Amino acid sequence: MWTYMVFAGIIGAGIGFLVSYFVILKNIGKGRKRADEIIKEAESKARELTKKAELSIKERWINLKSKLEKELASERKELERFSKSLSEREARLEKRGQYLTQRESALIRNEKHLANLEKVLKTKIERYDQLIEEQIEKLEKISAISRDDAKRELFEIIKKQAEQEAYEMTKKIKERAKEEAEEKAREIISQAIQKIGLGHWSETTVSVVNLPSDELKGRIIGREGRNIRTFETLTGVEVLVDDTPGAVILSAFDPIRREKAKIVMERLIADGRIHPARIEEVIKEVEKDMEKIIKQTGEDVAREMGIIDLNPSLYSYIGKMKFRTSYGQNLLQHSIEVARLASLMSEELKLDTQIAKRAGLLHDIGKVADSGYEGPHALIGARIAEQFGEPDVVVNAIAAHHEEIASDTPYAFIIAAADAISGARPGARRETLESYLKRLEKLEEIALSYKGVEKAYAIQAGRELRILVQPNEVSDMEAEELAKQISSHIQRELKYPGYIRVVVIREIRKVELAK
Repeated sequence: MWTYMVFAGIIGAGIGFLVSYFVILKNIGKGRKRADEIIKEAESKARELTKKAELSIKERWINLKSKLEKELASERKELERFSKSLSEREARLEKRGQYLTQRESALIRNEKHLANLEKVLKTKIERYDQLIEEQIEKLEKISAISRDDAKRELFEIIKKQAEQEAYEMTKKIKERAKEEAEEKAREIISQAIQKIGLGHWSETTVSVVNLPSDELKGRIIGREGRNIRTFETLTGVEVLVDDTPGAVILSAFDPIRREKAKIVMERLIADGRIHPARIEEVIKEVEKDMEKIIKQTGEDVAREMGIIDLNPSLYSYIGKMKFRTSYGQNLLQHSIEVARLASLMSEELKLDTQIAKRAGLLHDIGKVADSGYEGPHALIGARIAEQFGEPDVVVNAIAAHHEEIASDTPYAFIIAAADAISGARPGARRETLESYLKRLEKLEEIALSYKGVEKAYAIQAGRELRILVQPNEVSDMEAEELAKQISSHIQRELKYPGYIRVVVIREIRKVELAK
């Protein structure tokens, strides 16, 4: 019995072991299956994360690439602008180099010429020394004059001869240089004048307003003259209603005021309502429009001339010149002509045409400045140009075109020459008979005020002053110096367009009779 129980216990333990073994095997299988599922799930998530990371990296790479491309494009544009600027500077430097090369060649020629003159003078000095020694020896032999006295006497003789020869040589050199310079200047100026059309501009103090019918004259006058009085009071312009058919005349010295009045009158005539209240209303409208017209005129002229970087405030000064005159010449047309002449002359001289053009267009803006400015118009214009950021070279050219200050650059001489050409053309400017006669009298008076002047004649409409000097009182060298002094005196005392030629004549006549 006891044995049976032991055997049964062993069998039960074995069965239990087997059951436990199979349970463990089953659990192991489930664990493996779960592990496989976890691994697959992890692999799937890893693939998703990898894909997201790749997309994120690709997106960042695309953004970075786009940013770098933009930066490269911006740097490329900047390099192109810099390259263009360098090319322009190289072109300007090349022009200046050509000009300096020409100047250098001229200086070399002058140096060679002076070296030759120096050799000639040295040879003559050696010859003079030899002659002096010979003369001294001769004088000592034939006279009782001491060597020192002979030296002094011969020295005075040789000194006078040397001075005369030096004067003649210097005169020839000056004349030759002057002829060459004048020939080149005439060539440059004539080419500039031929390249532009020169018109005549003449302004008056009246404007004519055409009427559709003479019946409007009564409406312009108004009942008991109230309309015309209101118009004249508010505009400052005199209205002349006479027997002239189909027109009324507006008279005023201020051209801007006269132009405003003309526009007001034309609008009133077109509207048909002419009474004091309407006149006042239209005047206010025209004053606002006039400011726009003046500025627009300045912009149009600057654009037409190819000057696009002016300070906007300068457009009003340019536009105002349209309604101003100088000696009867329209100021804006004169300034445009000066700008074109200066541009062409600077081109011939290998200078910057833009600078010459700017200075020429702005050279007379001082004439339309407000009353708050004081001084000559050239200096006023220079202050205005400087105030609105114009370059120093332009400011100097404006200030120096009437020689109020010294000229620092060639552009000042070009503007002065172009201004003189524009103002001196026949018909360009009017001059009253009284002022014309006074100028002629003043020219002769200046010449006669100098010692040795016998007679003086202002001829060729005051363009030439011919002076006769007494030969016993004025030598050839003194005659040349006298011409310079009188020329400088005229420049200081008189204001005139163009130039005045001063001619000093010294004549000696010897008459002998052969019997």
